[in-house]
Amino acid sequence: MALMNGEQYIESLRKMNIKVYMFGELVENPVDHPMIRPSINSVAMTYELAHVAEHEDLMTATSHLTGQKVNRFTHLHRSTDDLRKKVKMQRLLGQKTSSCFQRCVGMDAFNAVFSTTFEIDKKHGTKYHENFIKYMNFVQENDLTIDGAMTDPKGDRSLSPSQQPDPDLFLHVVEQREDGIVVRGAKAHQTGAVNSHEHLIMPTIAMREDDKAYAVSFAIPSDAEGIFMIYGRQSCDTRRLEEGADIDLGNKQFGGQEALVVFNDVFIPNDRIFLNGETEFAGMLVERFAGYHRQSYGGCKVGVGDVLIGAAAVAAEYNGADKASHIKDKLIEMTHLNETLYCCGIACSSEGYPTEAGNYQIDLLLANICKQNVTRYPYEIARLAEDIAGGLMVTMPSAKDFKHPEIGPICEKYFKGVNKVPTEQRMRILRLIENLTLGTAAVGYRTESLHGAGSPQAQRIMIARQSNMQHKKELARKIAGIDK
Repeated sequence: MALMNGEQYIESLRKMNIKVYMFGELVENPVDHPMIRPSINSVAMTYELAHVAEHEDLMTATSHLTGQKVNRFTHLHRSTDDLRKKVKMQRLLGQKTSSCFQRCVGMDAFNAVFSTTFEIDKKHGTKYHENFIKYMNFVQENDLTIDGAMTDPKGDRSLSPSQQPDPDLFLHVVEQREDGIVVRGAKAHQTGAVNSHEHLIMPTIAMREDDKAYAVSFAIPSDAEGIFMIYGRQSCDTRRLEEGADIDLGNKQFGGQEALVVFNDVFIPNDRIFLNGETEFAGMLVERFAGYHRQSYGGCKVGVGDVLIGAAAVAAEYNGADKASHIKDKLIEMTHLNETLYCCGIACSSEGYPTEAGNYQIDLLLANICKQNVTRYPYEIARLAEDIAGGLMVTMPSAKDFKHPEIGPICEKYFKGVNKVPTEQRMRILRLIENLTLGTAAVGYRTESLHGAGSPQAQRIMIARQSNMQHKKELARKIAGIDK
């Protein structure tokens, strides 16, 4: 199959029987549901841009498996140039959608599973890498969107998976069969799960021998028997259910989504299994995936940041405050923070290196520095945007009030900014800032910046491991003239 375009992707979802619950009811038509469709539109953009000549170099790559042109979201990184283009592609898509475009987790999972399965096979003589190469051929040939699923509900964080009172709080194998395995459990906070053709499952933490049943990785179609999803809430999400909703949404066309994905005794055939009980490799897989995904945030969050900085600048102009020195300084600070995030994404890519399997891994220390900054800087960028926008961003009446025959003219009169700017345009830019800082997009820009790809302490642990403190101490002793 050739590269899909956006409409072909949307139609491919219609052919699936994905079970999604929202507000306690099974959604009959997820593709056209007003709360879900904006997130599908964001994924569709990853397909559309692959057909734009201007963006072809970023959006596509040549598969080393098939020799064919593939969407970069299904590509295995073969060089540091690939790693840099990944980050640049993510920034571009953030700029185009101002939302989460939901394919990064799958791409990062591909590269982590590819290299890890190679090393498992080398030690144990298994066929996981062969299985995964076959799977990647399938993904690339069909241009699929894959939900990379790592996070388990976890239950009591002080207990290991096998010690949990409820064993299902970590996804695990409940039956070993000659032709495959049966799994039970769930994956939480799954970005784009409802919009994905398949799920690629990984363990969520390093495992001990007692946790053998939980050390499992596999791929499964999203509509496989025994799988269903429960759609997550977002701030201001029901605005999309209002008839004729537009201005009050801030971003009408694009959005993101998350879901709890439940596996109720799901059968996984042998050729779809990539890890099954080799506990010593669970930590490797987690660490490699986390590194790739922490790199990703140096692209996607920067692209969304570009939109937010632009919106703040427009709001200042519409408020008549764009010439004020403190406004200019705040916009400079926002730009400084945003480009610092981008620098880290590019740096960890440029310092990448080949794995034994042949694909490229990012520099883990710099990737964790990147994500540590992402846990902080978007919050400050959002704070400054709110500062520049002013209080009207959160006290403005609804669009229906502006269209009302009696109070509409009153709203037009008293919510006017700079005279030459139509009041509606001022409303629209303030609603976009609200969307990014407090509304539906804030899930992906603010909170995901904190907890996505591991919460802040996870990066600090990795920074401590990767910092090579002993080497730094030796440097200092040598210059100070201290013998060991």
